[in-house]
Formats: sequence, structure tokens, C-alpha cells
Amino acid sequence: MVRADFDRSLEELEAELIGLGEMVEKAIIKSMDALERRDLAMAYEVVAEDDLIDEKRFELEEKCIDLIATQQPLAVDLRTLLAVLHIAVELERMGDYAEGIGKICMIIGDDEPVETPKQLRQMAGMGIAMLQRSLKSLMDRDTDLANDVWDSDDEVDALYDGVCHQIFLDMGHNPKIIEAATHFLWVAHDLERIADRATNIAERVIFVVTGRIGRYKQPSQETE
Repeated sequence: MVRADFDRSLEELEAELIGLGEMVEKAIIKSMDALERRDLAMAYEVVAEDDLIDEKRFELEEKCIDLIATQQPLAVDLRTLLAVLHIAVELERMGDYAEGIGKICMIIGDDEPVETPKQLRQMAGMGIAMLQRSLKSLMDRDTDLANDVWDSDDEVDALYDGVCHQIFLDMGHNPKIIEAATHFLWVAHDLERIADRATNIAERVIFVVTGRIGRYKQPSQETE
């Protein structure tokens, strides 16, 4: 394979990875919509469509492994392929969390009177934004944007702590909602993990650009 063909294969691979990210983003949005509306049909769709996300992840892995085996890439090309492998797994796990929220919606049912905590929608919105920015940082090789994703995770963690605290308070005031509220705790956990996975993607972007794992620091910062 000549260099131009290899570069084209890498571009196509990254484009497919972005497509997988869009599938995951839609799954998260749909799972939260289903939960808030108690839409069991929509929740079932999220669960069923997770198989497509799984299949795309394995397809990307096969293509990465084939390029590594046949082209024996070095330096940044190898880092890019390794990053795609890792990011595909992160995205597939995000899809699993969306599927989990869909299953929780199905468990709660459409006749549950307890309102979905508003902080969960906020957490979902932040997680989706982090996912979008992490993938954009990959396409642009933007370490500053990757760092921004990293910093945003603290905000999601703070929201997670807050919503869990509020749910426990509500359970204490109204024992009748304990079962439903417990399910909301699991939703909060899934959303917090989505943000963590977006942070992992940002970490991989920094690895592609610098060859190092961890938050990117300017050379002047490293000597301070």
C-alpha cells in the first residue's frame, strides 16, 4: 500500500469512528428522552440499537488490526491506530450506558409518578458536549480542546454528587419513592461514567499528538 492509500485509509477510519460517536450521541439523547417521557417503545429502540454500536466497534477494531498487521506503521501513525482502537471501545461502553438507561426506563414503566430529577438532563447534556468536543479534538489534533474536556469532568462529578445527595434526601422524606429513586441513582452513575469515557478519549488525543498519556502541558509548564 502506497503512502497516499495508507493516509486515505486512516482518514476513512477516523471518519467511521466519528460516525460511531454520532450513533452513541443519538443513543444517549434517545435514552434520556425515553426516561423523561416514560416512553417504553423508545427505550426498547435504544436497547435494540445497541447491537449496531457493538458491531461497528468490532468492525473498526478489525480494520485497525489489519492496517497494523499489513502496514507495520511507526510513530504517529501507530499511535493513531492504537488511539482508534481504544476510542472505539470507549464509545461502545458509552453506548452500553445509554442502553442501561433505556433498560431502567423499561423497569420503571410508564405509570411511575416520580418525576425524573432535572439534574440528570443537565448531566446528560454535559456528557454529550464532552463527547462532541473530545472527538473534535481528535479530528483537529487539538490538545487545548482535549484539556478542556478533561477539566469539564470535574463539573460532571460535582453534579453527580449533588444529584445523589438530593435523591437520598427525597428518599428520606418520602419512603414510597425509594424504589424509583434507586433507579435514578443508577442513571446518574451511567451519565457520570459517560463523562469519564469522554475524558478517556481526550487523553488518547493527547497521546496521538504528544506520545504521552495524561493531561497535556506546554513545555514551559513541565519545567515549573
